[in-house]
Amino acid sequence: MNSRSHVGAVKAGCDDLRKWTGDLHSPLTGGGIREAAVVDTACVSTESRPLALPRAARARVDALLGTGQRRLLGLVGPPGAGKSTLAQVLQDAYPELAQVVPMDGFHLANTELQRLGRANRKGAPDTFDSAGYVELLRRLRRQRRADGSVYAPLFRRDLEEPLAGAIAVLPATRLVITEGNYLLDSEDGWAPVAALLDQTWYVGGNDALRVQRLLRRHEAFGRTPAQARDWVAQTDEPNARRIAAARARASWLFSWDEPGA
Repeated sequence: MNSRSHVGAVKAGCDDLRKWTGDLHSPLTGGGIREAAVVDTACVSTESRPLALPRAARARVDALLGTGQRRLLGLVGPPGAGKSTLAQVLQDAYPELAQVVPMDGFHLANTELQRLGRANRKGAPDTFDSAGYVELLRRLRRQRRADGSVYAPLFRRDLEEPLAGAIAVLPATRLVITEGNYLLDSEDGWAPVAALLDQTWYVGGNDALRVQRLLRRHEAFGRTPAQARDWVAQTDEPNARRIAAARARASWLFSWDEPGA
């Protein structure tokens, strides 16, 4: 399995969004139909018209690729911001050049989280193998065309577990796109990450819509509405505030609400 399999993970996270776009006709969104279209088309799907990469983003990628060397592009942002969607859109725009390697593959296994007493806040900075992720980025920077594949793990949301060796990063890949919450963090072992990336884009946008996406995602994967609200309030949103505090360190600010910015 290579990074093309990542589309399955993105689709699984987006299928539930199409179930609730009708719910967006409310004062929360302000604009109803328009916001529903933004959220629905912002998800990679099997429908005939995928979301196009905004020109400003394409120009930045083209500049990165113009060096002729392997480049690592990081996408960071709070949970539910659309990082995975942007990663897949980027890969679709450069299908022969790019691969996606999500940070989420470095989630600690559930058994280890239980042992450490951290299972109730899975997704927090210290619930990942940050050192393993840093080492993978170093290997990807060193990888040359004469080398073999470098294997990376993939997080399976349907299993709620990481799957080792699921992504084969090919030596000919020019652009490695890595997305995750803590690429700009400076604690819990994450500090080396930013320097290993050639650019880091902060993916932001409408926080009310982002929270609604998170609630629906959690419900789609088995939590009750009350459990989903508790998880967002006690885990996702504290993490989101920590992530947002580092946004000034990003190379560029991207929003699905204003994708041409």
